[in-house]
Parts: sequence; C-alpha cells; structure tokens
Amino acid sequence: MYGKILKAVRKQAGLTQEEMAWHLHSNQASISKYENDRLQLDVQSFVKWMQVTNAEAVGAALIFGVELTSE
Repeated sequence: MYGKILKAVRKQAGLTQEEMAWHLHSNQASISKYENDRLQLDVQSFVKWMQVTNAEAVGAALIFGVELTSE
C-alpha cells in the first residue's frame, strides 16, 4: 500500500535496503517485502522508518490520509 513511498524516502535519504534493515533491526529481505507491499510494517517500525529517513512529514501525511505519489 505504501511500498513505493517507503522506497522513495529511503532512497532520498541515501540508504540501501541493508542499511535500513540495520536501523530497523530487520533484514534486507523484509525491507524489500515492505517496499513491494508484500509485508506490512508495524506502527513502531513505520515511525522509525520515517525518523531514520527524516521523512516525518511524509509519515504524518500518510497517517492523515493525504494522497502522495512517489514520483
């Protein structure tokens, strides 16, 4: 559902999937699944993702239902 946005903010922050996995205490395969909408992030991990990528405003917009594109 939000995979494209997660990927976009991660890339904008200059992080690899492996680096994001380290921040989330996860693994690269799970990051790939999140970004391809095959696995859903829990709330704590979503918040951490937005903090790590300095995309808190994007996270807030998603929570409040603002329509965003990853382009």
